[in-house]
Amino acid sequence: MIVERPADLRRKKFFAHGFMICFLILIMFPFFVIVSISLREGNAMSSASLVSQAGWASLAKLLPQNPTLEHWYLAFGLDYTRADGTVVEPPYPVMLWMWNSIKIGVIAGIGVLSVATISAYAFSRIRIRGKAALLDGLFLIQMFPTTLALVAIYAIFDALGEVSPFLGLDSHVALILIYLSGVTLHIWTIKGYFDGVDTALDKAAAIDGATPWQTFRFIFLPLAVPIMAVVFVLAFIGFINDYPIASVLIRSESQMTLAVGSRLYLNEFRYLWGDFAAAAILSGLPITVVFLIAQRYLVSGLGDGAVKG
Repeated sequence: MIVERPADLRRKKFFAHGFMICFLILIMFPFFVIVSISLREGNAMSSASLVSQAGWASLAKLLPQNPTLEHWYLAFGLDYTRADGTVVEPPYPVMLWMWNSIKIGVIAGIGVLSVATISAYAFSRIRIRGKAALLDGLFLIQMFPTTLALVAIYAIFDALGEVSPFLGLDSHVALILIYLSGVTLHIWTIKGYFDGVDTALDKAAAIDGATPWQTFRFIFLPLAVPIMAVVFVLAFIGFINDYPIASVLIRSESQMTLAVGSRLYLNEFRYLWGDFAAAAILSGLPITVVFLIAQRYLVSGLGDGAVKG
């Protein structure tokens, strides 16, 4: 039996807690700087001043001298009246961009989840000729990011737009269709989960007269809720934060997502740092809500998805 001295135990606890506190400060410091910028007056915030302030590690310098909610009013699409009576109107429709991001992320996430779950069950449980070659092909395709095909994607949907504007450039439908092509990695993830399920469940369901679809619907689908939550969260985060693909396909201001539209705050003519900081913080709100809803499934789902039979 190993007996640890109280002094050694206290020392270990002290270093462990100290490391965690320093780690949290390191992570939260950039977020604190962004919040500070969003509460400052005006939009004049040079990168040099930020570096200088951070270099001195002075918390007092990072705090806004005259805090204001002007940038937050504008981010929520509300007019703001300054102390001198000047009325400032929102420069860009941030809430519309957020709605576009949420809409595209949810629809594409549900689509990816549906296709990945059904395909993973088929690859895991149904006998398919050439199944190994298909899985290897999906794995190889996933090795090449979609950004490598941006030129081809632009040309394809530009041509489709001449036939049907619904599927052309500046269309959310076209963007969702491209996002659905990223389903291959999630098929492998869910397949690993299904491979870890005992085959006795399939046999018992078949003895009771269940079809493969009924086995999937009433047995495997309820069991796969944790890994499905993980896949949806990962897909949603990727879609809502995507910039390269969305910036190529989406052109009009009313169709932009928040990731693409936020770039307008930092253009070659002016840098609206305060407005950009408020919009950047708002962009993390949908992801936070999704995490809070799915957090009960994330830990078990992340571990179970790595199990292979």
